[in-house]
Amino acid sequence: MSPHPSPAPRIGIHGMGTYLPHHTRSNDDIAAAAGVTPEWITQRTGVHTRHVAGPDEAASDLAAAAVRAAVAAAGIDIEQLDVLIVATSTPDELGPSTACRVQALTGARHAVALDVSAACAGWLFAARVAHDWLRGQGGARYAAVVGVEAYSKFLDPTDRGTAVLFADGAAAAVLGPVPDDAGFTDFRLGSDGTGAHHVLIPAGGSRIPASPATLGARQHHVYMDGRAVRDFIVDVFPRLVRESLAGNALQLTDIDAYITHQPNPVLLRDLGERIGIPPGRLVIVGDEVGNIGAASAPYALAGAASRGLLPRGGRILLAVFGAGVTWGSALLTWTGAPVIRIAPTRTTQTAPSPVKPLVNTPALQRSSS
Repeated sequence: MSPHPSPAPRIGIHGMGTYLPHHTRSNDDIAAAAGVTPEWITQRTGVHTRHVAGPDEAASDLAAAAVRAAVAAAGIDIEQLDVLIVATSTPDELGPSTACRVQALTGARHAVALDVSAACAGWLFAARVAHDWLRGQGGARYAAVVGVEAYSKFLDPTDRGTAVLFADGAAAAVLGPVPDDAGFTDFRLGSDGTGAHHVLIPAGGSRIPASPATLGARQHHVYMDGRAVRDFIVDVFPRLVRESLAGNALQLTDIDAYITHQPNPVLLRDLGERIGIPPGRLVIVGDEVGNIGAASAPYALAGAASRGLLPRGGRILLAVFGAGVTWGSALLTWTGAPVIRIAPTRTTQTAPSPVKPLVNTPALQRSSS
């Protein structure tokens, strides 16, 4: 045995996959029930459409599709996964973990499967777990980390504060060893449980078990104190950017892309201007998919890669924030990982249209990322 063991490898992204369900809801579709106009939704949120899981689709179904796509993009076999982590706040059941459902659906039979619950910040929390697992667990090589939400199952269509924002979707990444000048660095995660009451699904857990009374009181829907959440985001997003840059002796212009949670496109654009993020570097996808919770940041990352916004060797700042309250940031050096995006084919037919993969062709020559 060598007296000088090899240092733990850097961990980065080998491939990404996203999945959006067939059905969509436009602002016209939801405005009347929410007691607002389509124009009000556009002006206040910037969201134009939301994808909605079908009656027979649970979070695990969306997540499994995204994981399969990410594994295919990474050019590995599903059985090569050593770890499978699902970040979600809309699990299939209270137990078992949704990750076990995804493992069964994908055939990732060699993977240790577990969930991470940190609401909209969940994917980055899960990426940190996978990152440290791969660096510290001898023999482990690949991890799949997927953010997924099926919020539509828990929305009150008459609540304009939530019905106009939240939607369904999944985005996954395959993590593994990368060269020493690439991958993740400087994770910074935090939580403040005194704000847990600002966003939650009140009933259905051990504190308020499901009952006819909780159903009648509509306590199984997402509740959000919009003002408190906005105040939290206005404080935490600039702070995450400021602390990450200062801690790494970087300037705003040193970052090629800012990838964030997507709570509200109008709010994000306003904060980006206040912070001074250079035009075009704050990636916003919430206008096309709404707030898909733990899937928002990885979906934005995959979307930026597929549109050619992430140069090989580019520096990315990830910033996330969610219920709990939770927050986090990380730096990521991009190595050209391929992306496969699965989305509905857009047609004029009234029947649900088939799903087709959207592959970022420039990255099909897979790198060692």
